[in-house]
Amino acid sequence: MSEPRRIYSIDIFRGMTIALMILVNNPGSWGHVYAPLLHAKWHGCTLTDLVFPFFLFLVGASMRFAFVKWHYYPSPKFYKHIFWRSFSIFMAGWLIHAYPFIQQDWDWSSFRYMGVLQRIAIAYGISALLIIRYDFKQLLPILTGILVFYWGLLWMGGTGDPYGLEGNLVRKVDIWLFGENHLYGGFGMPFDPEGLLSTLPSIGTVLIGYLMGGMLHTTKNYTDCTKRMAIFGAGLVVVGWIWGFIFPINKAIWTSSYVLFTGGIAALILSGLTYLIDIKLWKKPFWVFEVFGTNSIFLFVSSGFWTKTILAVKMNFDGKSVSTYSYLYKTIFVPFAGDLNGSLLFALTHVLGFWLVLYWMYRKNIQIKL
Repeated sequence: MSEPRRIYSIDIFRGMTIALMILVNNPGSWGHVYAPLLHAKWHGCTLTDLVFPFFLFLVGASMRFAFVKWHYYPSPKFYKHIFWRSFSIFMAGWLIHAYPFIQQDWDWSSFRYMGVLQRIAIAYGISALLIIRYDFKQLLPILTGILVFYWGLLWMGGTGDPYGLEGNLVRKVDIWLFGENHLYGGFGMPFDPEGLLSTLPSIGTVLIGYLMGGMLHTTKNYTDCTKRMAIFGAGLVVVGWIWGFIFPINKAIWTSSYVLFTGGIAALILSGLTYLIDIKLWKKPFWVFEVFGTNSIFLFVSSGFWTKTILAVKMNFDGKSVSTYSYLYKTIFVPFAGDLNGSLLFALTHVLGFWLVLYWMYRKNIQIKL
């Protein structure tokens, strides 16, 4: 098999996305967070709402290079590889949801089936099956068809406000398939922002990344490539923004306008990084993110385990039992920097801590892949 070449700008973009993910996932207190580091309450798009689509975009961009070793041929070995990789990532998501495994209040009847890694696994698997069989010219109408079809589904299948929290089809499908007890409860009612139906348009996010990866893979002129990516990205942002007036930009139900809007922003960033790194050769300033770009799935799983562990372990604070997570925030970061900045500093400390772990693995050339 041919070994795929690596594109440094993709690795750096992945590292930047992982660093942002750690930052937004670990505030000292969810009651004290700067607005850009929170998800939009429903419609809209904040800096935090870019993390997940960026990651899926990069999954697609990387697939263009990773599939070189399969010569873009749908062999039985290829299908076996895709199945086991998708299965492994999906089960890693279940592992995070099940952890810690021994609790007094543990109850399988409330186990959450879907989640971030589960969506990545499904979107990766289906996208791989499409990519291995169809060329660029065929993938564009497939991408368009997915987004328009999803729009029609939500518009016809919703009740009341078809794009609202209570009446959207995504919620209805998940309740019908899984039951209310198996859905995320953070919206004040059972609703999963990584629902099964809303995973369909996320395949479109992967395909946009694959198309951008294809531009990089086939180009003979990086200057021309960055221009084409920038034009394509700007076009997606504009179309997504305009579409958002009738099909609102919304991460929770992963609307088609959200796919185009965030995919366009990702294309613009990749274009900018390619210009700085591959044309201007400014590699050293971005090296810190190269470390973050390694072992990304491992980092997601280990960070999930770490956070759930310090939330589960209790300590005494002012005569009350609080989580270790809260104890560290209140005893170290709040006295030093106050509620809001202490919460931010708590998150930045996690960014640094996980970077040091990955740096050690980077120096030892340890790669843990699923």
